[in-house]
Amino acid sequence: MNEQGSVVVPAIDTASSVVCLRSFGRRGIDTIAVAEDGNVPALRSKYCDEAIEVPSPENDLLGYKEALLSLASRPDVRTIAPLREADAYVLSKYRSEFAEHVPTPWPTLETLRDAQDRIRLVEAARNAGVAVPETHPLDEIEDWDRNRIVKARYALLTSEYIPSLSETYSAKGALTRHLEPGTEPDVEAISAEMGHVPIAQEFVPGSEYAVWALCDHGEPVTICQRRRVRGFKYTGGASVCRQTMYDPELDSIGRALLDELDWHGLASVQFIEDATTDEYKLMEINPRFWASVSCAVKAGLDFPYYYWRFADDGTFRTDSEYETGVMTHLLRGEAVYLHSILRETSPYIERPSLQREAHDSLTSIYSQPGCDYFSLDDPGPFVRDLRNAVAEATRAS
Repeated sequence: MNEQGSVVVPAIDTASSVVCLRSFGRRGIDTIAVAEDGNVPALRSKYCDEAIEVPSPENDLLGYKEALLSLASRPDVRTIAPLREADAYVLSKYRSEFAEHVPTPWPTLETLRDAQDRIRLVEAARNAGVAVPETHPLDEIEDWDRNRIVKARYALLTSEYIPSLSETYSAKGALTRHLEPGTEPDVEAISAEMGHVPIAQEFVPGSEYAVWALCDHGEPVTICQRRRVRGFKYTGGASVCRQTMYDPELDSIGRALLDELDWHGLASVQFIEDATTDEYKLMEINPRFWASVSCAVKAGLDFPYYYWRFADDGTFRTDSEYETGVMTHLLRGEAVYLHSILRETSPYIERPSLQREAHDSLTSIYSQPGCDYFSLDDPGPFVRDLRNAVAEATRAS
C-alpha cells in the first residue's frame, strides 16, 4: 500500500474521471475507480490501480452510498472525489457517516441544496449582489411573449427535493429547452415529463464563463476562470473547447457568491456575459469536479491534487497562479458541435457558418492540441472513448 493512502474516484463517462486518475497517479497516490459500467474510458487508464463495481446511483442510490461508505472505512482510503451531482449529494447527505472514516471536503446538505435547487440559488445570488436572469417556477408564468428557456428546478432529482420519489432513485435534471416566444407551452405536460414543476428563466444571449474554485467555508483555497469557446451544441451545453482567462469583475462576483453560500469544497460557478448589457449573470453551480478540469490542470492548477492536499490538511492553500489563454478540447465533442450546426435549430440563436466553425475548431486543435482523453503515456482511455463513440454512432444509424 502506498504510504500516502488511496483516493476513491467515480469512473463515469466523463473526461474528468480520467484527468483525476492521471493527476493522482502521477503524484504517486493510489487510485480506486468505482464504476457501474465496465466500458467507461477511466477503467482503461494505467493510473487506475484498483477497479470496483458498484450499484448505479440512478437505480440504487442507497446501495451506491453503502458502497462508497464501505470503501471510506478502509484504512488506506483518505478521501472520495465527487465527479457528478449524485456523488456530491450522497457525500453531503450522509456527511456525518463519512466523517467517521475520512475527511469531508464537501458542503453540508443544506448548503448543497442552495446549489442544486435553482430557485434557492437565485435567492442566494441576489443576497450576494450577483446578477441573475429572471427566474420563476414554470406554472407561475403568465406572459409568454418573452424569450425564455425551461430547465429542471433541481440539478438532481431525489426524494430529498421531490418527496414523491423513491429514496433509492436519483436522476440528473432534464436538459434546457428553448420555448417558442408568443406560444404558451403545455405546462402540465412539461412538468409531468420532468417529474416536477421546472423553472422558466429569461434567455440571456452571450458567452459562457466559469469560476472554478476549491473553497474552505467560503474562502477560496485556489481559484481560476475559463470561457467556453464551443459547447456540445452551437446553442450551448457542456464545453468541448474552453480557455483559461481572468477578469477581476468575474473574480469578484464569483468570490461574493461562494462567500454568501459559505461554500466548502469544489465548485464550478457558471455565468453568461449578457451580450446586451455586458453584465455577468449567474447560471448554475456544479458542486463537484467539472468535466473540463483538464484545462485548469494544463494551465498550472492541479485541482485534483489540491483537493487531495486539502482533504489531508484543511489548512492547505496555494497561490492560484495560472496561465491564461490555455485551451483544451474534447475531440469527439468538437465533432458533435459541428454536427449540431447541421441538425439543431433555435428560435433565439442564429446558426453559425459550418465552414467557419470547422476552420476555427481545426485551427485551435492544431495550435493547442491539449485533449481531455488523449495522452501518449496513457492511451487506453482515448481508445476506449473512441470505440464507445463509434458504437453509439452505429446504434444511432
